[in-house]
Amino acid sequence: MPFKQISPEFSVSGQLTLDDVREAAAQGFRTIICNRPDGEEPGQLSSRAVQDQAEALGMKFTYIPVSSSGLVASDGVKMRAALEALPSPVLAYCRSGARSGKVWNLAAEASRPTAAEHAYDIVIVGGGSAGIATASSMLKRNANLTIAVIDPADVHYYQPGWTMVGAGVFSAEFTRRSERSVMPRGVEWIKKSVSGFSPETNAVTLEDGSSVSYRVLVACPGIKLDWDAIEGLTDTLGKNGVTSNYRYDLAPYTNRLVKDLKSGRALFTQPPMPIKCAGAPQKSMYLSCSNWERAAVLGDIDVQFHNSGAVLFGVAAYVPALMEYVDRYNAHLNFESKLVAVNGAAKVATFEQKRGDSVIRVEEKFDMIHVVPPQVAPDFVRNSPLAAANGFIEVNEATLQHVRYPNIFALGDACSASNAKTMAAARKQAPVVAVNALAVLEGKSPVADYDGYGSCPLTVERGKIVLAEFGYGGKLLPSFPNWLIDGTRPSRLSWLLKDTILPPIYWHGMLKGHEWMVKPHKIGAA
Repeated sequence: MPFKQISPEFSVSGQLTLDDVREAAAQGFRTIICNRPDGEEPGQLSSRAVQDQAEALGMKFTYIPVSSSGLVASDGVKMRAALEALPSPVLAYCRSGARSGKVWNLAAEASRPTAAEHAYDIVIVGGGSAGIATASSMLKRNANLTIAVIDPADVHYYQPGWTMVGAGVFSAEFTRRSERSVMPRGVEWIKKSVSGFSPETNAVTLEDGSSVSYRVLVACPGIKLDWDAIEGLTDTLGKNGVTSNYRYDLAPYTNRLVKDLKSGRALFTQPPMPIKCAGAPQKSMYLSCSNWERAAVLGDIDVQFHNSGAVLFGVAAYVPALMEYVDRYNAHLNFESKLVAVNGAAKVATFEQKRGDSVIRVEEKFDMIHVVPPQVAPDFVRNSPLAAANGFIEVNEATLQHVRYPNIFALGDACSASNAKTMAAARKQAPVVAVNALAVLEGKSPVADYDGYGSCPLTVERGKIVLAEFGYGGKLLPSFPNWLIDGTRPSRLSWLLKDTILPPIYWHGMLKGHEWMVKPHKIGAA
């Protein structure tokens, strides 16, 4: 497929094939933009297939579908934002290339703001736990800051509670509050989505084409749950025995399935890393088994855990205690077994399993299946100048400062640091980012460092938890003396922490800027 050059930095093409994508990479294109809606005609190569090929070849990709019935102004705004944020040269494609050329013209004609509509000391992208905690920590130190938090959500969730919802311990309503109720006083909430970053001009582009400028940017937009990466999953979630505690509306369905299952086969899956809360896939298994044990039906249920990885848990010190429960519940472990498809109507799950040097596909029948989806950085992060090769925001692991843009910081699930992606990690990161961002705002270097701390309370049975706490490299970082809580052994006190203490600490401590047990560590201090 020949590529037609519109400008030195922009070319267009008709529908690409995978060979065309390879040719584009060979010609030096750095970004591919798809302007053709998926499913426009039978047999059309999906944008997802093009994206996978492009990213495998080191190119950026974004999807800006334009209807064949005609362009609208917002198409030009989105295209302009992408062209400003993505590396060039750019190759855009549609059915014939005509729409891509027209939308490029529309982008060029779209009115550019002569100055950013808003300017702030600090702009925080993401109003989840990381963003709200960081804003609160900053305001505790300097109430005169101008801070904007950008997030389109109406609802704020306590996501660590969803495992407990799936086990019938918490109600779903216990884990949600309005976003407005958690927004710190003194910040401006911009209730819009972000479409791109322009670090060279210190600006964030919003979905409507407007921009917000900053002196310091804190990016914590979370992680994308890629449900569509598993064939057939989206169509069957919430029915046919297919559930996931990774969604607020599905966790109660998990509890219902566990209560109703008296015999049969229960599958639990874990996708490739990175994922948020790496212990959560097996937590759902342990708590389900504990409920079946209490109901005296566990012996009639075939429990299977399919893990894409090669080990039960990434920090070896906690594995012996976990294996005791695997044996107790007679759960069968399937390592290097990745879920790739779900047929809900037939109640069949398909896995790709590594066998030596080969990979085979295996079909497993189920009566219920708890699925954890693959997880990636949000699209507007992956396709931005802030992204590392893995798509996440590239930061220094100690200071959480961007490696190329010193007035940008990132934390939480969207940053590239190798820590476990947990709420406990964000709780520890927020004060570090707060003091470092304020230091940069004053023209200084970062003053605090982060040790990679993350916590994973592994709910091995109803009433007991293995409290995994560790940092970079799997180093154990316990918060309590061993005589009080031995994190490598199941503990009732750890369950009390998870069940009773941590929720109010989250709502009334972390989100309010109270840094109990997480004061930022000064660089160079013992």
